[in-house]
Order: sequence, then C-alpha cells, then structure tokens
Amino acid sequence: MKLAILGAGAWGSALAIAFARHHQVTLWARDAEQIRRMDAERVNQRYLPDCPFPEPLTLSSDLAAATRDAELALIVTPMAGLRPTLKSLMALDAPPPPILWACKGFEAGSSLLPHQVAEEELPAGHLYGALSGPSFAREVAQGLPAAAAIASDHAEFAASVARELHSPLLRLYANDDLVGVEVGGAVKNVMAIATGVADGLDFGLNARAALITRGLAEITRLAMALGASPQTMMGLSGMGDLILTCTGALSRNRQVGLKLAEGKPLQQVLDELGHVAEGVATAREVLTMAERLQVDMPITAAVCGLLYQGHDPQQVVDGLLRRSPKSESGGLLD
Repeated sequence: MKLAILGAGAWGSALAIAFARHHQVTLWARDAEQIRRMDAERVNQRYLPDCPFPEPLTLSSDLAAATRDAELALIVTPMAGLRPTLKSLMALDAPPPPILWACKGFEAGSSLLPHQVAEEELPAGHLYGALSGPSFAREVAQGLPAAAAIASDHAEFAASVARELHSPLLRLYANDDLVGVEVGGAVKNVMAIATGVADGLDFGLNARAALITRGLAEITRLAMALGASPQTMMGLSGMGDLILTCTGALSRNRQVGLKLAEGKPLQQVLDELGHVAEGVATAREVLTMAERLQVDMPITAAVCGLLYQGHDPQQVVDGLLRRSPKSESGGLLD
C-alpha cells in the first residue's frame, strides 16, 4: 500500500518506520530543513535518535509530491495541526486520498473532536477515520508488539484499512465507534496528568488504581453522552490507552503530573518536557463539554484547577478524596 504520513514528530516518525517495513511510505513535514537533515542522517535525532529509518522510507517537504498516488494519508500531528493539514490537503490540485488521523484531543476553542473538524474541512462522502490505541512511539519504532484500533463511521473502510496495515508487530482492529475511540484517546491524557500528580505525591499504588478506575468511569460517562458505545471504553482506545498513559514511564502527560507535584509552574513543566502533552489543552475543552452536557467529571475539574487556576497539587488530590461517598454507578449514598 502507498502511504503518505503527514507529520514527522515522534509518533509520525514511528509509524513511518513501522509501516515502511511492509509498505511504500513517504514521511512529510512542512519544514524543509528538518526533512533534509533527517533524510541525510536517516533518523529523527530529536525524538527517536536510536531508531534509524528503513532504507525504503522516503522523506519529503512537498505535500503534493508526498500525497501523489497515495492510497491513504495518515495525519500525525498534534490536535492543533489537524485542521491546517486538512486545509493544505484540500488546497492541492488533486483531491486527497482517504484520510486517517492519529491526533488525540478536542480542538482548542471549539471543543470539536477530530472527526467534527474533518467534517468541516472535507467534502461530503470523503472516507476518513482515526488510528488510536495504547502505543508509545519509541516502542513501535523499535518493533516491539503493539495493538491499536482503526475507527471509522464507514465500517468497511475501517475493516479494509485494518486488514491492509495489520502486521504481527502492529496489530490493528477495526472499530465503527469513531466517537468512542476519539473520546477515549483524548480524555485518557487528562487522567494521566491526575495520576502523575498522585504518583508524584507518593499516594501509592492503591490511589493510582483508584484514579485510573474512576477516570475510566468519567471517560465512559462523557463518551456515552456524546453517543458512543460503553463497550468501546473497555477496549484498546478506552481501558487499554488509559492504563498505558497513566502508568508508563514514556507518558508525556503523566510526566506533566509528576513535575506539577514537585511544585513547578506549568510553563516550566512544558518547557522541560520539550514535547506536546495533549492533556494540558484537552482538559479545558473536556470540562467545557462536560458542563454543557451536565456530565459529572470531578477528576477533570480538579486537573483544570491545577493547570489553569493555580490550585495546589496536594489540595487538589485532598479535594477529590473528600468528595461525598457514592455508589459505583454514580448515585449519592444515603
């Protein structure tokens, strides 16, 4: 299959490396100097310095050339880059191929999910979907086993892409619940910040398990309010991605929580991180959505207080612990 992977950060480079083992892949970024340097060194020194590019992998800063004759374009940018990349694709002389995105989040300012952004930018009937699941870029680039979902409202499109791109080391599963897959992939980053704070304050493994479990309940409530299936939340893009992001040492969002627990201001944390942590921007959009839909999301609200209102990390966690007792299904106990 001929693929154009648009975005040469850690995840875009990792997917390019993984798919180039079996497919004809062009990795694109708009920064010509970045592409020239990576092509000369045959590695992404900034993000994946120990993961060399396979010989067949082509690199380009020319979007028209990168997507020419491509059977699939995979947009692998931060959420903020999704709409500009779609606009760039639509501005080309040739119509774009079917599109997948690996962006996770809600668009800042509009609170739109990725597919809603795509609906505004792509012509009616254009095939699109999402790739999402528990997968750290470095491990995928190293050829370690992983699994992810290919989600689309067009079930046959999701199934055909999953069949075509599936490999023993990157197992892909088709899913027709696009909203559920996108919500799970977005909100788990917010929960990872909360879990990182609890870990940084040495609250212990019991507290971590409780936060992950109650975080999954929050994600499920929001996803169902948006029309998703609760079954999706038990899968790769729900429970799977949540567990990985809340516990893995490679998780950027967990690192944000750990550093905030040290008392560092948010801007310093982000500067030290050197990568985009989607949960920071997503938290505010998730809370806006939850308030509009009247969905109870106390962990998300606590994270927003920490990120944007200067709340003390210890007080944030203490506030969650002092909440009134409830049944697991959500009702207050008598």
